[in-house]
Amino acid sequence: MTNVTARVSTDPPKKIKQGSFFRVMAQQKYLYFMSIPFVIWAFVFSYLPLWGWTMAFQKFRPGRGFFEQEWVGFDNFRMLFEDPMFYQVLRNTLAMSVLGLIAGFTVPILFAILLNEVRQMAVKRFVQTISYLPHFVSWVVVAGIVSKMLATDGTVNDLLLSLGLIDEPIQYLAKGNLFWFIVTGAELWKEMGWNAIIYLAAIAGISPELYEAAKVDGANRIQQIWHVTLPGIRTTFIILLIMSIGHLISIGFEKQFLLGNTLVSDYSQVLDLYALNYGLSMGRFSFGTAINMFNSAISIALLLAANGIFKRMTKESIF
Repeated sequence: MTNVTARVSTDPPKKIKQGSFFRVMAQQKYLYFMSIPFVIWAFVFSYLPLWGWTMAFQKFRPGRGFFEQEWVGFDNFRMLFEDPMFYQVLRNTLAMSVLGLIAGFTVPILFAILLNEVRQMAVKRFVQTISYLPHFVSWVVVAGIVSKMLATDGTVNDLLLSLGLIDEPIQYLAKGNLFWFIVTGAELWKEMGWNAIIYLAAIAGISPELYEAAKVDGANRIQQIWHVTLPGIRTTFIILLIMSIGHLISIGFEKQFLLGNTLVSDYSQVLDLYALNYGLSMGRFSFGTAINMFNSAISIALLLAANGIFKRMTKESIF
């Protein structure tokens, strides 16, 4: 019987040739050409404007050249952190962001799972279409609908009065302690169906063989959802959650501006609205830039922290 001895190669690994990158680039030149407009767009609208951050360290005066501006160092940031209004605004921003984060993830996932369990395709398509249509409606229209429904003579008060749950109409938009929940509910109604689309796509990518194997093992519908569907969309959920945490304090100001009023201003002011009212509207361009710079810095820190935590806990990350 012949003994065959395996030969273990001791040769050093071959180095990648320097020209290999250019060969790959030449092979995929059309992909690079297609990406050029997006790279230019990102540079012009995302990176070039960062030059304006220098205004946060100046006492900016319109009409003066860059070298004619008065440099004040961190005075704008000092004024920001010494302003009691800033901490109230930060509280409102974080409160509405956290509420929106919780509702904006749990409800769309639940809706996508329930919609996926519908076997009648006509019903499924109809419900999905109706659910994501509000996404294309502007916040001006949505704010008008919400304000009308929550008015003293609106649908909500009429329903509660007819059911005997309240004795007199409630002015919902005049109560600050309800404003955060009103904004969260309005945003949930507007974006729930649209946010569920990506989860429906992730569910559609799960192999049907996994469901068949679960059925053979005796799993019912609930157990199939728990052991097959949810693990199948975990990566999608984690990536979207990390990105949403990175935008935790960058929630815009449209809905707060349109639904808010002077009676609930202590609860409706957010960072972007604060920068608009106490920065740009008052001609304090440097102060407004300092607010937005703080907003961006915190967003980057939250993104890196969330990515690091999820990478350590679940081995899932976006980079």
